[in-house]
Amino acid sequence: MNRVTPVTPQKNDTLTVSGTVTNRGRSTVTDARIVLYSGQRLNTRSAIEQASSRTGFRPGQDGKQVTGRNTSLDVDDLSAGQTRSFTLTVPVKRLELDADGVYQLGVALNGQNQAEAYPHVLGIERTFLPWQTAEAKTRTQLTFVWPLISSAHMTARTESNRQQTPVFRDDGLAADISPGGRLHQMVNLGRDLPVSWVVDPDLLATVDAMTKPYKVETPDGVVAGQSQQAARAWLNDLQRATEGREVVALPFGDPDLASLAHRGRTVSGALNHLRPATEAAVKTVETILHTTPNTSFAWPVEGALDPSVVSVATSAGARKILTRSDSVRETGGLPYTPTAARPIGGGVTAVSADARLSKLFRGDLTRADASTQAVQRFLAQTLSITEQKPNARRSIVVAPQRMPSVSEARTMARAVRALADNGRWAEFAELGEAAKAKPDPKAQQQVPSADSYPANLRKQELETDAFEEIQRTRSTLDDFTVILSQDDRVITPFGGALRRELSTSWRGRPAEAAAYRESVQAHLTELTRQVRLVQKSRMTLSGRSATIPVTVQNNLIQPVDGLELRLTSGRRLGLEVKEEVKPVVVEGGHSQSIKFDTTAKANGRYSMEAQLFTKDNKPYGPPMSFQVDVTEITSTVLLVIAGGMLLVVLAGVRMYTQRKRRGPQPDPDAPLEPSAAAEESSQEEEPSRAQAASTGRTASTGQAASTGTARPEDDSGDSSDTSGPGNTDTPGTGEKVDR
Repeated sequence: MNRVTPVTPQKNDTLTVSGTVTNRGRSTVTDARIVLYSGQRLNTRSAIEQASSRTGFRPGQDGKQVTGRNTSLDVDDLSAGQTRSFTLTVPVKRLELDADGVYQLGVALNGQNQAEAYPHVLGIERTFLPWQTAEAKTRTQLTFVWPLISSAHMTARTESNRQQTPVFRDDGLAADISPGGRLHQMVNLGRDLPVSWVVDPDLLATVDAMTKPYKVETPDGVVAGQSQQAARAWLNDLQRATEGREVVALPFGDPDLASLAHRGRTVSGALNHLRPATEAAVKTVETILHTTPNTSFAWPVEGALDPSVVSVATSAGARKILTRSDSVRETGGLPYTPTAARPIGGGVTAVSADARLSKLFRGDLTRADASTQAVQRFLAQTLSITEQKPNARRSIVVAPQRMPSVSEARTMARAVRALADNGRWAEFAELGEAAKAKPDPKAQQQVPSADSYPANLRKQELETDAFEEIQRTRSTLDDFTVILSQDDRVITPFGGALRRELSTSWRGRPAEAAAYRESVQAHLTELTRQVRLVQKSRMTLSGRSATIPVTVQNNLIQPVDGLELRLTSGRRLGLEVKEEVKPVVVEGGHSQSIKFDTTAKANGRYSMEAQLFTKDNKPYGPPMSFQVDVTEITSTVLLVIAGGMLLVVLAGVRMYTQRKRRGPQPDPDAPLEPSAAAEESSQEEEPSRAQAASTGRTASTGQAASTGTARPEDDSGDSSDTSGPGNTDTPGTGEKVDR
């Protein structure tokens, strides 16, 4: 049954049913005829589900055959394996529908074959007709979540140009946003539908990056991306589609809340990613869609809850959690479907999407019959909900899978459009409005226990090791960015990549998730190694004081200014570094030699270690070790010192000899005696004679110099004068030693 029109017939309408009939038997079918069976009114939602699952003809349950003029269609004989198309048109009044509600409609093939050579029902297909002759007194409020979510495509890598051209791990997103692609269909189908948009801001940021130059990793290397035009068109369409509408933004990257709750809470700092992800969501949506998003919602995988999931969701800032009725199960025996919103404690509201409606649009809906059945069941279920309690206004939410296929999206759109245009029992509302609906006090408000969490969902969760890897990358990033002068060039791409590592899209793809995490860590490590110490070879220091240069190389394109360099000696008693810590500032693409003054106290070989540290005293990179050979006292130094000591000794001997010749000095304060006065008078004459004698010696000395001869004692005296302390032109070498 490929098509039923109208989907919600009225009294005077003509019902058209089209489809195909296939003979899967081994013998030819003869006397074949397409007929309709009008079934009984289905009073409950469970009855609809039971009718959907029945196979084979059931005379008591499939109703009576529709009779009258033009109510059947003859079909030519069908040989084995043959298929024929059919279209049957019947006035609605022939169906004899009575009170408003949901009715079963069967399309059957009557005929006979070799095995059963008499007329009988050979096959039947069932669908449902919502029958509402007048507008409902109280319409059900319906919210249909329209998700725009994708997997991670952007890496942490960027080109080293000013624009930081991003690098994508694949170009799969280009196909999705191009005409006919999944996301292209989601936007174009949802543009005119009364749906509630729920988006992952990472998708918006990724497509926005594609509007500019970008690169794509391929087996043959990195190539330029070519989908800028498709990206711009998709964003323009989305902006028009969401204009004036509510946009619910999930935390950036759509983090897997259940994995964090069950595997990541024990890893220190793992939950610290959630708040920044919510803040990034606001900024991204405002920048790209020019609207302020609603970030109060969390959406766990499949809407499954337990206390730890609720705790993690609220830590991200959510006050409303989109769950599902097969998680928050009704245990009070309610004969109707309650309003979706209900308080679960702590000021948190759980919005429980209807499980039956939410799961309708899954599977292979590329076949027309499967798509038609999903649409008719959707209409029937929504009418049945209204019929349960026709005088009470209730709010129902439909939350399909996160990433519907093209066929699923088209079927969803058909269902929403059919209900919006023909459904006289429902009206649409935004998700935020659904969360504010008055809760039913009889509805389940208890969060399911941890034991009730679905085992199949637990198996898909990220492992604890994954969160430990993510935290190691986070720690490396924090230590790296503190040394950068333009840290946003690193924080932005790597911050986004870290959030993508937490994405729900990795479920069922553990190998790909691990490869993505490894690539992010590897690229970050590669960047950190661009700032390093240049290895030194063994060096020799001569003398007591020397300078040791240590080179810091910066191969980044931006300056680094948040580092300190420490140089330590393995034996400080023998070789001391005067100032062990020095700041490091290196321009991008340059190296800087940091010089350390040292003092040698003993000869020998010393092990030195240079280590970079961040300002918060964390080691940066590996230490660099090298050896220094110290020769404190060289042969030249020994000669200089020996010569100086010899001069000191000679000067001392000279002074001692002169004092001994003069004898004891008279007391200048003693009284003069007569004899002393006479002696003094005679002594005054002595200098004049001595001066005359000296003059004579000088003359003779000059004469001797001119002839090349001299007396030894005179040479000795002259030598003493030239090196004595009275000569200020050339101080003796012993002055430095004395000092």
